[in-house]
Amino acid sequence: MRPEPLQGRRVSPINGKSEAIVTVSFEKALIANRKPLLSGLAIREFFRNPLAVGSAFPASRHLVESMLAPVDWKDMGCVVEYGPGTGIFTRALLARLPDDARLLAIDTSAAFISHLRERTRDRRLIAVRGSADNVLGIMADHGLDRADCILSGLPFSTMPPGRAARLMDRSCRALAPDGWLLAYQMRRAVGPLLARRFARLATGFEWRNIPPCHLYWAFRPG
Repeated sequence: MRPEPLQGRRVSPINGKSEAIVTVSFEKALIANRKPLLSGLAIREFFRNPLAVGSAFPASRHLVESMLAPVDWKDMGCVVEYGPGTGIFTRALLARLPDDARLLAIDTSAAFISHLRERTRDRRLIAVRGSADNVLGIMADHGLDRADCILSGLPFSTMPPGRAARLMDRSCRALAPDGWLLAYQMRRAVGPLLARRFARLATGFEWRNIPPCHLYWAFRPG
């Protein structure tokens, strides 16, 4: 699958690649995020396990669009999402994927998975309670071979370094040769992990979210 060009980017400190910057004030970001600031389910799960849940705030429409827009989704057959939470990215992915695609959403939270199954009635969605560390086994259990894309909201900055490296290695093994790994993160810990494992890496930053997020698009694991 040929990657779409990533426009409007500047040189990033990671691997000499390109970075997109959206500059607005934090006050404007609060206004721009028109969704409710807090989800009761998300905040409960965040306080239950803050190291595993990236944020108690729902992703803004700006974050979703900035993260997903550079990728051509229409020919993808299999996408894996790590940490779908309440399903904001999940629903946006389903809106972009073809009718015969499969979206495997993996979360350690039973509450999040139950919420996804109840609120997202789409035959393409496979919502599984489990750990992204076991992505290869979960994919095999559901008859999925290689993923065209993995989208991760898991906070790599809170993982022990050894676990973060193992998860990235397993993710590379789960991807097709021309696969993508996308990540939205509050911190930059995932950047070097991606730079060492992918042929191409672009980065960006989206202020119009609470909290603001670093964005990563990695292409072709190798």
